[in-house]
Amino acid sequence: MRITQGTFSFLPDLTPAQVKAQIQYALDQGWAVSVEYTDDPHPRNTYWEMWGPPMFDLRDAAGVYGEVEACRAANPGLYVRVNAFDSTRGWETVRLSFIVQRPAVENGFRLERTEVEGRTQRYSLQHRPYSAG
Repeated sequence: MRITQGTFSFLPDLTPAQVKAQIQYALDQGWAVSVEYTDDPHPRNTYWEMWGPPMFDLRDAAGVYGEVEACRAANPGLYVRVNAFDSTRGWETVRLSFIVQRPAVENGFRLERTEVEGRTQRYSLQHRPYSAG
């Protein structure tokens, strides 16, 4: 199983040409692009580590893609994603976000429910490989 976060998460991994095309689309919209990485892709972990500052002034996808490749090389076993931020008044939000690298083995999260006294339910979150069921 794969962690499904962001745009394109249910599709096969994007090729380098497809990643560059999405980056160019974001730049053509005037959005600032950033690269982030993490070893904890839990959906509530919205703050990944930034790979340098957001790139506000680039107009060519090659510059951003170079940073993507540098981040991948420095963090081979981690998740890497690209974000595109729209600073237009009224939006001011991430408009595009997609994972461009995943570790070879993706761990998952499972919610375990236990009944205790008085029909009370207790919940715990367990980190385990998705293939463990």
